Order: sequence, then C-alpha cells, then structure tokens
Amino acid sequence: MKDITLATINARYIHASLGLRYLFANMGELQPRTLLQEFTLEQRPEDIVELLLRDEVKIIGFGVYIWNVLETTDVMRFIKILRPDIQLVIGGPEVSYELDEQPICKLADFVITGAADTAFAELCEEILRGDKPSKLVSSLPIQLDSLASPYPWYSDEDVAHRVLYVEASRGCPFKCEFCLSSLDKSAVAFDLPHFLDQMQQLIDRGARQFKFVDRTFNLKAETSRQILEFFLTQMDKGLFLHFELIPDRLPEVLLNILPRFPPNSLQFEIGIQSFNAEVQKRISRRQQHERTCTNLVWLRENTTAHVHADLIFGLPGEDLHSFGEGFDLLYSLGPQEIQVGILKRLRGTPIARHTAEYDMRYQATPPYRILAHKDANFDTIQRMVRFARYWDLIGNSGRFPSTLPTLLGDSPFVRFMGLSDWLFKTTAQTHRIALPKLFELLRTHLLTELQLDMDTVHEQLLSDHKHNRLKGVPAFARQQQPSAAAIDASRQAEAATAQRQRRHL
Repeated sequence: MKDITLATINARYIHASLGLRYLFANMGELQPRTLLQEFTLEQRPEDIVELLLRDEVKIIGFGVYIWNVLETTDVMRFIKILRPDIQLVIGGPEVSYELDEQPICKLADFVITGAADTAFAELCEEILRGDKPSKLVSSLPIQLDSLASPYPWYSDEDVAHRVLYVEASRGCPFKCEFCLSSLDKSAVAFDLPHFLDQMQQLIDRGARQFKFVDRTFNLKAETSRQILEFFLTQMDKGLFLHFELIPDRLPEVLLNILPRFPPNSLQFEIGIQSFNAEVQKRISRRQQHERTCTNLVWLRENTTAHVHADLIFGLPGEDLHSFGEGFDLLYSLGPQEIQVGILKRLRGTPIARHTAEYDMRYQATPPYRILAHKDANFDTIQRMVRFARYWDLIGNSGRFPSTLPTLLGDSPFVRFMGLSDWLFKTTAQTHRIALPKLFELLRTHLLTELQLDMDTVHEQLLSDHKHNRLKGVPAFARQQQPSAAAIDASRQAEAATAQRQRRHL
C-alpha cells in the first residue's frame, strides 16, 4: 500500500532526477509507503494524471523547476478536480521564492521552500498523523553527512541508459547575481570517502556517465584531485565525466592530473558569461581575465577534455558590440562549444535590483527570458535568440569543422550574425531545418552573400558532408566534383563516445 508519491517532470528521459532520489532516500519509516515516479515534458498532463491516480495515495509531492512549472500546474489542476482529497506538496527552486505571484502555489496544499531533503518526510508524517501543519514550510539548514545517500535509488535501468547526476559538494561561495547559487552562504562538501564509496558502487553496477552538479568543482584543489584520481583508476571501463569549473582557478595539482585522462572521458562546463569588466563588477562576478584566458588555452593545448564555455547575452550594461567582442575573444581561445545563453531572471536572484536602472523587461512566464533593456531593444534580443539557435545548429554541433573557419573568417561574431539574419530572412525557421537543406543554405550564403571562391566552398562542404556520413552526393557536387578531402579524424573515435562530443575531435 502506497500512501505517498514523489513525482517530477524531467525535460527528457535521459535526465534522472537527483533531487527526487534524495527525498526518497530520506523518507525514513515512510519509505515503504512511498512511490517514486518520473515523467517527461513529452507526456500530456492528463496522461501523467492517469498514471499518478492509479494508486490510492494520500499525498503527492512534486519537484518544481523552471522547465516544468507550467506542466506541473496543469497536472495539479486535473488532480484537484478529480481527487481533491489528495494533499499536494510542492518544492524546488522555482517555488522557493516569490510565492504570492505563482498560480501553482495557490493550488498547492503545502509549499516547502529551500532544501527539502528531510523536510518533505517530516511534513508527510504530520499530515498522516492528522496534524494541521502550516501551508508554508521553510526547511532548516541541513548537515549534509546526516543525509541518506540517493545513489542506491538509481535503478538498473537508470544506470544502463541515463546520465547519473552526482554531487560532491553543495552550494557556492560566489555571488553572481543571475544565479540562484548567489543566495548560498558558502559551498559545503560531503564526506569524501563515503562519496567515493558510493561512486564505486555505481561503477560496479555498470554506471559510465557521471554529471557532477557541483557549482564549483575545482574550488578546493585537494578534494578535486582525490576525485579525479579515483576516476582515473577506473578509466579502462570507458567512463565519461562532466564537471563545472571556475575558469580562473587551475592550481598546479590539477595541471598535473588533467592531461592524464584519455580522450572522450572529460567534459568541462566553464562559465565565462561576460568578458566586459564593468558588467562583471555590476553583477558581482569575480573573474581574473588573464588567468581565465590562459587556462582555457592550456586546457585545449594540454588535455583532451571537451570544453563547453558559456556566455550570457542581456546582462545589464552590455550591448551587442560588447558581447560581440567577448564572443570573438572566447572563440579565439578554442573551446569546442560556446553556449550562447539569453539572460533569465530566475525567481529570487539579485539580478532584479538592476531592473529599474537598466529598464530590464522580462517574460512574465517561464523561462523569464529578457525581452529588452536600455542597451538592447526587443529586435536586438530577438536577433540574439536566433543567433544562439543557429550557432548551436552550426557552430556547436561539430557538423561543419571544415566550413566553419571559412564562414567566420577574422570577424566570427559579425560574420555569424550576418548568416543568422540571412537564414531567418530566407527560411523564417530556426528549427526543423534538415541537415541536407542546411548544407545547401550554407553554400548559397557563402557564394552569394560572402562571395567566396566556389572551389574552396565546395571542397569544404563536401569534406563536412563526408564527416557527417550523409548518404549520396550533394547536389552541388554532382555538377562540380571538388578535390578529395581527408575524412575527419573523428571517424576513428571510440564508438562509445557521445556523438556530439565525437564530432569535435
């Protein structure tokens, strides 16, 4: 008999919810009476409700995030109509701040703000006893080492088919105002021997992909070293590890160990966000410019790590020209991917203090993206939204290693913005552009808009056509056969390597 359901709606199936498993692991005596259910955004709210109501539960707890708050709200509306007796509890970062403005908080019977690892179980005990708890539950600070481990609750299917999220520390000492972690007092580490023991158990069960959610993995060099040394001894098993790094902190101990990792085993997400020193200061971001640039170059030249670097457009005081200079600089440093993000005003973040001074206007609904500010009007923001989409499609995808340098020339941002504007004018699409069609569009732009040499353009596009292992011969090659191009080295990459990362080899 199950009295309690823990549920969340993940963005995709491959994402297994770490937060839900923390809650389940810490249910105590209520765990045998608790069911864990995960869904995805692809499922219709009414279908999710049907599955949730198959058990005669008394309490349903929802993990609420920016990507699922609207869908979760719809699910809860259905449940309130069909089973008003069920107590609905919500928690998560999206419902921990600005509660009065949110329809989902009005629907809920209880709202837990902050870390709910143990607070959810305590609330369930009160409800099941027939007590009358307050609707708003503010969780107390947690001693991390007192928590039961979530990792045993990754199922065999999770281990075999999904990315496993893990954390060696929680919190962040930095105060970047666009990030919810800016509200943390500091970063606190879990007991390292116990954590590594849990990782060993996952590896023994067959886990091969680990994504660390630590905001500052390289904050303490000695801890980072021990974690890396542990995984390095397991590399014969074909592990893939994802870490988020502070860009200006690579102490000697990490410089010594990182080159020892084999190809296709490391991915680093590195938040640059902005190279504009005034903007960095305005949003309380500390970043040493020279050391950041040096470290990015060192990573590319001395390791086989896949570097995914982030920039944010829409920060207060940064215009298109300033952002473009930062983009060009970052491109010159050679990361395999540059993630161009558009600023979002996450609930509770201090970025809101700049709203009036910089006339910052945001979407009223998730994802709360910036729509305009005094240095970038709505049209400019829209151009950058399209730029980001096309850049991911062409620049980040690894599909055009031969053509991309020619396309970007010595002015990457200006040249790609020109392509972005032209693509949208020509197709009125940012999605559902088939790859063969994209090849033809790039050819047309390179020849007619940039007026580049036809033989060079055809040779590079044909090389990329082979790189993508597309069948047949492209239309332009049927008319003019370019010189033979070497097949890209990625064709010799390990078959187990993640496809997108493999294209960048």
